[in-house]
Amino acid sequence: MLLSMLNMKLRDSDDTLEDICATMNISRTEVEQRLSEAGFTYDEPNRRFW
Repeated sequence: MLLSMLNMKLRDSDDTLEDICATMNISRTEVEQRLSEAGFTYDEPNRRFW
């Protein structure tokens, strides 16, 4: 769910990962760590996890 929600927000809005994390009151490091544990990495130039 986290992966889908983040990619949707990154794709459909002008928000950055930092903006989304601030709105959700969660650290970017924690988000990236959790998704990394599931095998996903953040592609910053394309604003998506894959």
